[in-house]
Amino acid sequence: MSATVTVYNLGGGEVLGRVSLQHAITMIYKGKAKIKEAIEGVYFGPFERPKAVELLHYVVAKWKYSRTGEVPFSKRGVLRRDNYECGYCGKHADTVDHILPKWAGNAASWMNSVAACRKCNQKKGGHSPKEAGMKLLISPRVPSFHEAYGWTHNEDEPASTPVHINRGSEPDKILSRKPRK
Repeated sequence: MSATVTVYNLGGGEVLGRVSLQHAITMIYKGKAKIKEAIEGVYFGPFERPKAVELLHYVVAKWKYSRTGEVPFSKRGVLRRDNYECGYCGKHADTVDHILPKWAGNAASWMNSVAACRKCNQKKGGHSPKEAGMKLLISPRVPSFHEAYGWTHNEDEPASTPVHINRGSEPDKILSRKPRK
């Protein structure tokens, strides 16, 4: 059985898939990824044997969004969706609160989560906003793909420069394949 390595997107929160150990080592060697998790004391050439790697540039995983039709839920996404503003007091948020507590069987989802400051999150505790005597200032929503793309791709200054393969010019010759006849 060949060894496989989990590949995470930039930020480490989104799993993109699995690749062979050889492919993972090649990505590390070429500077495309870094080791996120390794098997301690086991080496593959000069590198520790990776169990997981994290890409060094964000990859827009359109294939993942097209399967479900919505952006996958993440706590970082909730903070970005809510502009790091507490859903209860409007101050700077650094945590995510589950509106209806997870312990009561409610899911961690876009519609059940808001950004919250630590003070409000602790005050609310494991209660609903009504039980805690707190009022939500925002209405949770599922972000669009376009909105989520904008979180990591500022239109004025791209997060990373895309690689364009020009099949005819000398500088890009190494990246290109010969055109088919």
